[in-house]
Amino acid sequence: MHDLGMLIAGKDVPGTASFAVLDPATGREFAEAPDCTRTELDNAMQAAQQALWSWRLDDDARREALHAAVAAIKEDTERIAGLLTREQGKPLSGARLEVLGAMSWFAYYAGLDVPTHVLHDAGGGRAEVVRRPIGVVAAITPWNFPIALASWKIAPALRAGNTLVLKPSPYTPLSTLALGHALARALPPGVINVVTGRDPLGASMVSHPIPRKVSFTGSTPTGKAIAAAAATDLKRVTLELGGNDPAILLDDVDPEAIARRLFWGAFDNNGQICLAVKRVYAPERIYDDVVEALAEHARTVLVDAGDVPDVELGPICNLPQFQRVSELVDDALAHGARAAAGGRPIDRPGYFYEPTILANVTDGVRIVDEEQFGPALPIVAYRDVESAIASANDSPYGLTASVWSADTDHALKIAEFLDCGQVSINAHGSGVRPDLPFGGTKASGIGVENGPWGLDEFTQFQAVTVPPASSPS
Repeated sequence: MHDLGMLIAGKDVPGTASFAVLDPATGREFAEAPDCTRTELDNAMQAAQQALWSWRLDDDARREALHAAVAAIKEDTERIAGLLTREQGKPLSGARLEVLGAMSWFAYYAGLDVPTHVLHDAGGGRAEVVRRPIGVVAAITPWNFPIALASWKIAPALRAGNTLVLKPSPYTPLSTLALGHALARALPPGVINVVTGRDPLGASMVSHPIPRKVSFTGSTPTGKAIAAAAATDLKRVTLELGGNDPAILLDDVDPEAIARRLFWGAFDNNGQICLAVKRVYAPERIYDDVVEALAEHARTVLVDAGDVPDVELGPICNLPQFQRVSELVDDALAHGARAAAGGRPIDRPGYFYEPTILANVTDGVRIVDEEQFGPALPIVAYRDVESAIASANDSPYGLTASVWSADTDHALKIAEFLDCGQVSINAHGSGVRPDLPFGGTKASGIGVENGPWGLDEFTQFQAVTVPPASSPS
């Protein structure tokens, strides 16, 4: 049974129905979470609407509340992290780091100004552009980083003066409920509300008449459906969607020197990161050395349940994703790929899969062309860097990429040609910070999160003018 109810108008609401929450380390149910009804969703939306006016009025109070939120999350770190490991599968050390990251996002936005741009202030006249809150925000988060990605939405939305109704993935509801209850100690009732449930709860949030903004992180097909549904009511949307992110290795790199950073750029959180390295392009001259250096890391990494001491990788979060990774690896092997490491599920209960390095793969194989979102990495050989750039860009996605070289200036030149929202040099995903914009091109999304640009996504511009005083007659 669950002891965490939904958070509606500052109160713990157990809900009238529930659904099972599974432990991916065993594949078995370990808890239940509230399954939000339409009436309960209406109550949450109305609570956010009622809290909106007073919340948006006092900028200093919002700053103080966000600072208080940092302290509240810190107090509940172990509770949130423990639930996150149990329902998502990641190592407890990684869960604690995720909670710490969420705190840094709240702290950043607590200190960020909501600027006013004065265009003219002379002769008694004035013209300025101010940012106003949009209203109630419907926020929907995925299962891979539920706490971190919730903070990417909550902190800027609240800083801008909006109120919010948050729905986590049904695979990871409990840690988000725990986060919501921690925040409730720092925020006025109704400013943040957390509801949990199965389909069609997300669709009901998007179509609900109260929210004026939808912020979603998840798959591209779901993002397209949300965009279409939100358009019927002209709701604003920010969509952070999928990625099939390439890493291009230039022929002057030392495979041994970069192998550890490159491996963890692909396998952190078991590869379940939108911006993880999903495919590596390595020059023919060093191809075998790259494959072997990565395979050596894959063979030696400790895979186990997230609460096992010193564990480095846990299980895949859920059965559908486990099945997808298995299917893509099997397809690659059937089309001539070689598993330099791994290549099959681990024979034990739960959703464990061997960290897998695939050699002898090319563009056109599904695991190269599609987003695997799991612990399997294809390595593709190339002859000239122009063909590697073309292959990297030949994707419906454009989230992040990386270029690896002993010559940083050369790598920066290559980065100019990559069609994506963020490029890292000699690292991957190094630009995920609260003060930098994060967002993709093409099917990887609409809009950005983080930094002052992410704050703008939760505001609407208003021009305010004061004409010069009339001269006395």
